[in-house]
Amino acid sequence: MLERRIQHQGLRDRVITAKEAQAWIKNGMTVGVSGFTKSGDAKAVLRALADRVERTGEELKINLYSGASLGETDTILAEHNLIARRLPYQTNAQLRKSINFGDVGYTDQHLSHTAELLRGGSLGEIDLAIIEATAITEDGGIVPTTSVGNSPIFVEKASKVIVEINVNIPEEFVGLHDIYLPNGRPNRTPIPLTNVRDRIGIPYIPCDPQKIVGIVVSHYSDTPSSIVPPDAETERMAGYILDLFEHEVRHGRLPSNLAPLQSGVGSVSNAVLSGLAASRFENLEIYTEVMQDAVFELFDAGKVSFASSSSLTLSDRAVDRIISSISQYRDKIILRPQEISNHPEVVRRLGVIAINTALEFDIYGNVNSTHVRGTHMMNGIGGSGDFARNAGLTIFVTKSSAKDGRISSVVPFASHIDHTEHDVDVIVTERGIADLRGLTPRERAKTIIQNLAHPMYQDELLDYFKRAERRGGHTPHILEEALSWHTRFAETGDMRNWSLVHA
Repeated sequence: MLERRIQHQGLRDRVITAKEAQAWIKNGMTVGVSGFTKSGDAKAVLRALADRVERTGEELKINLYSGASLGETDTILAEHNLIARRLPYQTNAQLRKSINFGDVGYTDQHLSHTAELLRGGSLGEIDLAIIEATAITEDGGIVPTTSVGNSPIFVEKASKVIVEINVNIPEEFVGLHDIYLPNGRPNRTPIPLTNVRDRIGIPYIPCDPQKIVGIVVSHYSDTPSSIVPPDAETERMAGYILDLFEHEVRHGRLPSNLAPLQSGVGSVSNAVLSGLAASRFENLEIYTEVMQDAVFELFDAGKVSFASSSSLTLSDRAVDRIISSISQYRDKIILRPQEISNHPEVVRRLGVIAINTALEFDIYGNVNSTHVRGTHMMNGIGGSGDFARNAGLTIFVTKSSAKDGRISSVVPFASHIDHTEHDVDVIVTERGIADLRGLTPRERAKTIIQNLAHPMYQDELLDYFKRAERRGGHTPHILEEALSWHTRFAETGDMRNWSLVHA
């Protein structure tokens, strides 16, 4: 089996244990690892590093760079206090605590930017890359597993590389990937991708075999995503979006099979995408960063003809079935580096329809997708900004309230802004849909309050806006009250003004 997985004969004598491999990691190193939203992440060596620290009591911290979140590995490293600096994305509860306490320095980045920053030298050197692989080719090329992420740039820039051959991944994954790296700037040539189906690179990550200092056999499976099934509210939201698509097709602004679809990570976005299974739309294409359960549901329903992504991020309900039967989807899937899956040039060229999740948004359409009450990191911005600013149609979705109604997702002024009003075309809650294209700030406010806000909060939002209007301004605000809802929640645990609710 290992002879098939390690085709470069000169590398077969570099197979070592995870315990031996982790010895390459030294305090203060910058380590680039494979992994994108819990899939394809390096697992064995980093766990062995945690075992070493637990066993010896050694104080050791690394700068950890990845494609996105790492699943259980992020938890293990955070629990062992092994991370000094982390980028560009995270969703892990334990790591989030460390970030918000200030124990981990976290740099939140647009996912298409990390490779460029490394290429330009502003993030420093990569001492070691640890990459999970399906196989190694005859010339030392590394075939990724369930994600590509930033692995190609880590391999290119790293001084040394450790490869984890994951034997739980079927060999049928060989050939799914399309590895293309842009050439240098300035005078970079255009990325030659004009169709979702285009293959523009090679099916493995090029690597000088002399860089590979160890090959570890891994049996760890990806951490399943925590996607919950659609509920009545998310199904209603999907219905609003399908109505919007029908409207756009009737008016000639979208073709009958829509434009390539992108859906961000999370249960709400996944549920909205699932709603397409019951629609009349067919021959759909996906151009996204993460293929979640819904994409395969749409494949199986005959709705999607092709999907391009940087990773497969699946729930425990879907992961075993999809991974073991990946050969059924081989002619319908491409996995790319995240700087290509999220590249503004390509997203703009394809006219992608982007659907991403908001934590909150304000009455003018500014979206907060990362920070609770403007201060505490929830999850990184991920690729939502890459797509939101450059998509042909940008949609944000969220439920109108949270925590049993104690939090309104619609607020006078967003406590943190990841996506300004200029990048947001449409917002959807279970209450309705607001098409903000071409509207002035005052028109947006009226549309958002009327169509999106929960009834418990509508009157107070409207009262705020009317009083702000009287003060004048292109974007009217009462500055001393703009964040008062967040202050009220911090003090009482509830955003509601009960005197108005009961009135």
